[in-house]
Amino acid sequence: MAHITTSVEYAIHGLLWLVGNGDKPLSSRDIADLQVISPSFLAKIFPKLEKAGIVAASEGVRGGYRLARPADQITFLDIVDAIEGEKPLFDCQRVRGRCAVFGDSAPDWALAGTCAVHAVMLQAEEAMRQALAAQTLGDVAARFGSTAPRQFLADVQDWIEERVGGRTARVGKRSHSAPS
Repeated sequence: MAHITTSVEYAIHGLLWLVGNGDKPLSSRDIADLQVISPSFLAKIFPKLEKAGIVAASEGVRGGYRLARPADQITFLDIVDAIEGEKPLFDCQRVRGRCAVFGDSAPDWALAGTCAVHAVMLQAEEAMRQALAAQTLGDVAARFGSTAPRQFLADVQDWIEERVGGRTARVGKRSHSAPS
């Protein structure tokens, strides 16, 4: 797990909009516009989430993304690993074996076992992974839902319905004007 980038933050916030949306998919553009972030940037993130089985995609006018499994079965660790990959937090450079006193080669005692510095970093990484695995998308959505005013949540649903409804209405008008 390398440095957690903004891609993870955007992914989590984007996924939160899908919680409670049921089988109604949202396009990555809608999710980006709702958060006022770059649609092209978010469009690069969601395929990673799809590959990891976190979201499912559907094509077409009413297509987009929806959660592939219940929000309480999607951990923050699942999301981080989907976006960042399972890279280590710390990349040990074996500095302990490079000492001017050693000359051209370090003695065996200097390189034996896990480096004390690396051991601390491994312990920290394990603690972070456990903390991320203990929190689900459902947990955070419930916390958000309990603090946000009901009117805000209703306004978000209205915004989504307007966006999705607007797309389908425009398509419907075009198909009616097509020659028979």
